[in-house]
Amino acid sequence: MLNIWRSLRFLVVSVVLLGLIYPLAVWGIGQLAFPYQANGSMVSMNGRVVGSMLIAQSVTKPGLFHPRPSAVDYAGNGSGGSNLGPTNPALIKEIQGNIKTVEQQNPGTPVSKIPPDMVESSASGLDPDISIQNAMIQVPRIAKATGISQTELVAMINQYKQGLFIGIWGSPMVNVMQLNLAIEKRLGR
Repeated sequence: MLNIWRSLRFLVVSVVLLGLIYPLAVWGIGQLAFPYQANGSMVSMNGRVVGSMLIAQSVTKPGLFHPRPSAVDYAGNGSGGSNLGPTNPALIKEIQGNIKTVEQQNPGTPVSKIPPDMVESSASGLDPDISIQNAMIQVPRIAKATGISQTELVAMINQYKQGLFIGIWGSPMVNVMQLNLAIEKRLGR
């Protein structure tokens, strides 16, 4: 019986310590040291939250950069990939449809120059970043729709370009939300 009481006391202390005190301490440190990041890196425009720097959202306007395709229709509460294998006919059909969309939206782009992140959804379906090549392909369409020069759009891409992770891993990317906010700001919207 003594061991049961010891076990119960240990259980209660563990639950209070690890289930309440520790999470509250980590939350408090996050709120004090990194409040923007701890609250989801939310972006406001004209006093209204328009999105997060961490989660892609559906963009269809021709005058804005488009994110990667999403297998979950950019739903943050259901993040995940399609889990289709490379030989699955459904995946091949999806990619072929995405290639046609890219060709319609960005005429004159040879299929051989279309980067994978422009036609394949990511593992989470919510990646906020696109490759530099993806962004560059979209420049002529955006310039035509907005009247912003291609040179200025390329400068925006270079301004917001993120390099390799610790200088070693990955490839240079750019955040779609940052680019689109820069375009909206430039257009005075």
